[in-house]
Amino acid sequence: MTRPSGTPSPTIRIGERVVGPGRPCLVVAEAGVNHNGDLELAERLIAESAKAGADAVKFQSFRVSELILPDVVKASYQTRTSGEAESQTAMLERLAVSDDFHRRVMDLCEQHGVTYLSTPYDVASLDFLVANDVPAVKIASTDANNLWFLEYVAKCNVPVILSTGMTTLGEIQDAYRCLVDNGCQNLAILKCTSNYPTDPADVHLRAMQTLAQIFPVPVGFSDHTPAVGASPYAVALGACIIEKHLTLDRSMPGPDHAASMQPEELAELVKAVRQVENMLGSSMVGPTATEGETRRALQRALVPRRALKKGDTLSWDAVTAKRTGGRGIAAAHWNEVRDKKLSRDVELNVPLTWDAIEDPG
Repeated sequence: MTRPSGTPSPTIRIGERVVGPGRPCLVVAEAGVNHNGDLELAERLIAESAKAGADAVKFQSFRVSELILPDVVKASYQTRTSGEAESQTAMLERLAVSDDFHRRVMDLCEQHGVTYLSTPYDVASLDFLVANDVPAVKIASTDANNLWFLEYVAKCNVPVILSTGMTTLGEIQDAYRCLVDNGCQNLAILKCTSNYPTDPADVHLRAMQTLAQIFPVPVGFSDHTPAVGASPYAVALGACIIEKHLTLDRSMPGPDHAASMQPEELAELVKAVRQVENMLGSSMVGPTATEGETRRALQRALVPRRALKKGDTLSWDAVTAKRTGGRGIAAAHWNEVRDKKLSRDVELNVPLTWDAIEDPG
């Protein structure tokens, strides 16, 4: 594996938040089009995200005429969830919302204390987001190999979160190169499997670690597994960003509801992610502060097997190791006292101390 050249930041700044290895994971609730074009429903999704502890809520921004030709059929998962009576184009027209809708959603996110994010699917939508100071844009897996679009994205000088479902490693490298060469300095890459829902056997979290080895940017996970799913495990393996679809009710009509988590599952996910981060702790190896008492109570020190006299040699058969409550020379120092002579008498089962050793060194 060859790391691509370039000098993007090893972290990504999303508003006031710096995201990267060793920092708290950014949890993104993907509202997407699960608002069904209803502003009240969008606000409920935002409110539930904030209540659950999510850091950001992400929507989707698109002009249908710039996104798709009229005769394109639905993806199979869209047919399963929303039927085949209407075309993909008709479905998208039903779910598309205005710029004013997005402005209102931005205000609602601010009111609820979560970060507004969106996925632009066309240049006009991207321009709108940039003009409204969106802190980052998410590029969907469907555009991960759209170099025509990525070149424009890079030149907008906005942080980019790139999802990589359905793409080869070579395509991801090309996307990275396109973004960096055209000026993108704040970039994160998400491992993703574009199946809705994703079977656990198709998650392949090790591939996320491969991306982290190859690309010098934060790596995360766009999760389409059911319920809480794979996200906590991804955090344990180093995910800096978690993104997961949210709905108020999986039985609602629409293409993404069935593969989304519900608010109580989002709360459980956030709790699990924070617990994993807490358990990951420090990379330093050594006893924790709370182990001090246990260490004193359970670790062993050197004591005589029998009463010893001044001048006796500390051979293996003259000394043993017992728990002493922290008194005496720790058994870890055995090789330092082995074959030394005693400078004074020592009674049976009285822990050896350094002042009883001739020339302790």
